[in-house]
Amino acid sequence: QVQLVESGGGLVQAGGSLRLSCAASGRTSNIYVMGWFRQAPGKERDIVAAITWSGGRSFYADSVKGRFTISRDNAENTVYLQMNSLKREGTAVYYCATDRRRTFGIGTRAAGYDYWGQGTQVTVSS
Repeated sequence: QVQLVESGGGLVQAGGSLRLSCAASGRTSNIYVMGWFRQAPGKERDIVAAITWSGGRSFYADSVKGRFTISRDNAENTVYLQMNSLKREGTAVYYCATDRRRTFGIGTRAAGYDYWGQGTQVTVSS
């Protein structure tokens, strides 16, 4: 099994920045992709960004391109999401998740990810 613990959420004004962290432990050796998703009240859980564990490939949702950056530190088994120029519509619970079944490409559907963290709240005020 894999355990994921997110941190770094909080309250920020629109235009501000936050950096989320996701620390993975347990059976991390077969993680292929780690992703960040977000879910606002009453809405589906949507992908924000994802990165292959090797770091060779990354994916960003159109809504965050140019503002968010995903990165990983394999030595620390940690994935980061740097969020700049935050908008009010970015208010959501942010989750990190692993995809250990894929062997190529990056999946964008939540159903394709197997382990999830508990989530961290991000609130963007006007």
